Amino acid sequence: MFDIRENLKKLPDSPGVYMHKDRLGNVIYVGKAVNLRNRVRQYFQSQKNMAPKVRSMVSQIAEFEYITVDSEMEALILECNLIKKHRPKYNILLRDDKTYPYIKVTNEEWPRVIKTRIVNKDGGQYFGPYSDAGAVNRIVDLLNTSFSLKRCSTVAFAKGFRPCLNYHIGQCRGVCTGLASKEEYDEAVRGALDFLRGHDSSLMTSLKQKMKAASEEMRYEDAAEFRDDIEAAKALSETQRVVLHHASEADIVMSFRDANGNSFVVVFNVREGKLVGREAFRMDVADSIEETDAHVLSAFMRQHYSELPNVPKEILVGRSPEDRELLEEYLSDQAGHNVRILKPERGEKRALVKLAQADVKEFARTIEDRAKADAQRRESLGQQIWNVLSAMGACEGEYDGREFRAEAYDISNTNGVDTVGAMVVYKGLKPDRQSYRKFKVRTVRGQDDYASMKEVLSRRFMRVFSGDDKFAVLPDIIFMDGGKGHVSTALEVIDATGFEIPVAGMVKDDHHRTRALVFRVPKRDGEAEEEWREIELADLPLLYRYLGSMQEEVHRFAIEYHRKLRSRNVEKSVLDEIDGIGPKRRKALLEKFGSVEEIRRIAEKGGAEAAEELAKAEGMSLPAAENVVEFFRM
Repeated sequence: MFDIRENLKKLPDSPGVYMHKDRLGNVIYVGKAVNLRNRVRQYFQSQKNMAPKVRSMVSQIAEFEYITVDSEMEALILECNLIKKHRPKYNILLRDDKTYPYIKVTNEEWPRVIKTRIVNKDGGQYFGPYSDAGAVNRIVDLLNTSFSLKRCSTVAFAKGFRPCLNYHIGQCRGVCTGLASKEEYDEAVRGALDFLRGHDSSLMTSLKQKMKAASEEMRYEDAAEFRDDIEAAKALSETQRVVLHHASEADIVMSFRDANGNSFVVVFNVREGKLVGREAFRMDVADSIEETDAHVLSAFMRQHYSELPNVPKEILVGRSPEDRELLEEYLSDQAGHNVRILKPERGEKRALVKLAQADVKEFARTIEDRAKADAQRRESLGQQIWNVLSAMGACEGEYDGREFRAEAYDISNTNGVDTVGAMVVYKGLKPDRQSYRKFKVRTVRGQDDYASMKEVLSRRFMRVFSGDDKFAVLPDIIFMDGGKGHVSTALEVIDATGFEIPVAGMVKDDHHRTRALVFRVPKRDGEAEEEWREIELADLPLLYRYLGSMQEEVHRFAIEYHRKLRSRNVEKSVLDEIDGIGPKRRKALLEKFGSVEEIRRIAEKGGAEAAEELAKAEGMSLPAAENVVEFFRM
């Protein structure tokens, strides 16, 4: 069990981000701290003055985890990334999902220095993200003024173009006049880039000299302006090591040994350029093998990345694995794209690796406690699932300590159109995402969830008989997102296959949360009717959270696939074949009437009334609507 009191004693006096977790291991709150020891301890002191929401959260904390960084700003950026990834229920979540600002040097003939919140692969150079938007505004203005850079977004200038005020007051070189020197302009841009890369001594020295001169001349307002510029420059010069600006995806892989000599590997995930997570893996090494860190890293990468559906293009390491070039070739072949294993010596990647190395040293102090907590959670959940299976007549005796494989299914459509099925798989506590499967329903027309589910399950199990390795492993139990009807549908399919797989339905309450499991008990000799039973989950909080997580995950996966399919169908539609119907009118028709089938139904009525009804869609004209009617009545 994770001992909160003992682990509070191990907290470092350093900046970082902490994550509170519930008994299932779900992240329920992410926070930042200038001093992790002081901040995290506050949650476990007297609750007398705590707000009700905080007391509620603390009552659910079963363990905490933290990642150390070097500055408060780094902690703030990392906190933002982790909140966006985990979306913890006790954090305040930004619905518009705005992010922190960057400073961008554009990829133009005459580059500009601008502020932006959007990072695109457009050849521009991005610096940040920064937490202080005011400092970003000030630095952008400072660089443009100090180096007399172009500020307008105009790219081509007509003959006789009149320069703006910035040119007349000496704050722009007048690119629009055709008189600016390209060589001198490029040199000025290099000066701005040097500052943004941290080589800011010349500009800082100039600012300090100007501030001193203004002060000596008693121009105190000017001196204060220069002072504010210096402070803004200092704020932005802190290295943001929780972001890679030039790599959208990468993993940082570190190995270490604990006090007992056990080997571990920690993987830090960088996605969309942002550090978003960390996961530890224990490596079992035979006593007869003389292990080295290079051996451990190589063995881990071969096994770990051969199982993943998506392998990042870059893997950053603090020390090179054994046979690095051969390993790169192997991983590239597995991934279907080039994979590089890099040991960076300088720049932002080296800074990020150093951050990971420092955090791993801290992480090693608590790895055993975390491993014990995970083992206890797995044991408790396994026992509860075993008890459910026992009640279903699927097993007997004492729990044998195994991790169960569970599958869950859901159906998604819009008014019976573009119906899809989703299958998610959990192994023990965690989802096994490479085992997820999705199905496009082929035989069911209209909205019929039972028939759709029957098709999905039939295809899932027929793939077993066809020898498809991706479907070969059968579940220990299936959880259906529904009640008796969905369970009966699943059992009808399973009984026809000859498999013996227990099925339980996740019965929801008025808030659409799973409140109970419902299942059918096998008939005994002489019994005429089937018996159904329910297991209430109110007294099984671990199983309750586990099933709630599974229910949300299968629902998310089904909707995600449905939306993708629907979007694809919107892009390519039979409506494109009709004269007068372009992308805008096609989209308007589908938004108004929901599907091509409904548009067809209206059009087949024929006559002026059908055309007038279709013409109600935004942007539709009566002649275009008449073309739709004629098309479907041909």
